[in-house]
Amino acid sequence: MKIPILLLHGALGCKEQLVPLQEKLSLENEIFILDFEGHGKSKGKTDFSIELFTQNVVDFLKERKISKVAVFGYSMGGYVALNLASKHPDLVEKIITLGTKFDWTPTFAEKEIKMLNPETIQMKVPAFAERLKQLHGSENWKNVVLKTAKMMQDLGENPTLKEMDFQKIDTPTLICLGELDSMSTQVESKEVSNWLQNGQFHEIENLKHPIESAPIEKIAAIITNFLSQKNQK
Repeated sequence: MKIPILLLHGALGCKEQLVPLQEKLSLENEIFILDFEGHGKSKGKTDFSIELFTQNVVDFLKERKISKVAVFGYSMGGYVALNLASKHPDLVEKIITLGTKFDWTPTFAEKEIKMLNPETIQMKVPAFAERLKQLHGSENWKNVVLKTAKMMQDLGENPTLKEMDFQKIDTPTLICLGELDSMSTQVESKEVSNWLQNGQFHEIENLKHPIESAPIEKIAAIITNFLSQKNQK
């Protein structure tokens, strides 16, 4: 029996964005998706944090009596996946990340936070504001933006995962990054893949950061191929 796969969405996103990938992968595996607390249709009044989202995953698996999963994490979802492997290694078989930011600094966080103002988004990029309303509801999308900004500030000041944390993770992990991704860098992605005990790096040609523009067939093939490899432990 093949191990189930859990797909984790990124910051400002929700599980709806991963449905096309879920449908593609479900031809061969059991695929699960979830909304992190406060995202999509999930309610929540707690401040966002990587630890909160990691616990969301633990609770999700326990509720469904799933003992072990492979995890695909897009952007922030990849960071959560690695934190899950760090804190609960027995729950994770393998990890694939895509477009995940690893090198959190106050300077980078400050740059990102400047763009995370609901009023500014509505005024300067109204189409993006409408998309956020579709994903999270007209009542909640501003909360998602503001809480994400606060989480990024916290990550900039005190990253959840540091070099020593990555070095302790022995879960087989494939760090993927689009060639045109401006959120993360090849330098930090390769560095983390080298810190990990069983890490690999893969660059995807002509791919930008947004998951909705990613070629689903190609992403699904990368996931399937990596999961079919025998562990090198």
